[in-house]
Amino acid sequence: MPTIVERRRIFSQLHQGGCFAIPNPWDIGSALYLQHLGFKAIATTSAGFAFSRGLPDGAVGRDEMLAHIRELVEATDVPVNADFENGYVDDPDDVAESVRLCVATGVAGLSIEDATDRKEQRLYDFDLAVERIQAAREAIGGTGVLLVGRAEGFLVGRENIDQVIRRLTAYSAAGADCLYAPGFREREHIKAIVAAVAPKPVNILIGGAIGLTMKDAAELGARRVSVGGAFARAAWGGFIRAAEELMEQGSFNELGHAASYADLQNFFSKYAK
Repeated sequence: MPTIVERRRIFSQLHQGGCFAIPNPWDIGSALYLQHLGFKAIATTSAGFAFSRGLPDGAVGRDEMLAHIRELVEATDVPVNADFENGYVDDPDDVAESVRLCVATGVAGLSIEDATDRKEQRLYDFDLAVERIQAAREAIGGTGVLLVGRAEGFLVGRENIDQVIRRLTAYSAAGADCLYAPGFREREHIKAIVAAVAPKPVNILIGGAIGLTMKDAAELGARRVSVGGAFARAAWGGFIRAAEELMEQGSFNELGHAASYADLQNFFSKYAK
């Protein structure tokens, strides 16, 4: 198993050229299977994990999320990027403390976003958001952990492309190593973001059948592609369809799409202590 230092070095190298997929498991089992398929890195999903705990996205506390991040790091051999939401705090000094705790889990990267999760103010003010990224950068120090600066304005319906780019360029100047603005689907928007923060790498979110492939993402200049909570939602989709069919029709046809018990049993037997 690669050491934490080696995984952080590998993760940094992945961002230096090309375009790679960084899918988002929601528990140990899904993380192990993604590693088995050959993905070079994985990222946590705040939504996927929250749903697995019977909670809405954003309702998982910092300590529980840190424990989840740590268990994925310890269960796998590949670099793990933490979806660390807004750091679970507002003040830059508190962000620094949260980031230090996240770094201690062994992650290779972590993201800090500028959404507050408060209905009355969905985004942090520009200057405060920049200070929060600066604090995260200082807290990471020389650990080798990659910092992702996330601009959520378009996703939450508060900012246009120009406003988001203004934030991303400021986050880049404040020390973010990779930039990420979820919610954009138009090719011209993605190209504009990539150009604005170049040569730093850009993560794009493809969380559904939006007409983009990995080849398209590479051609648009993205360095990495995540799926957010989409794999977790896909699993929930199969479960819901099968459960509703049984309840409403008394039939079991959807179970014909289920994974084989024998295949899963054989796969997970390799990881039994």
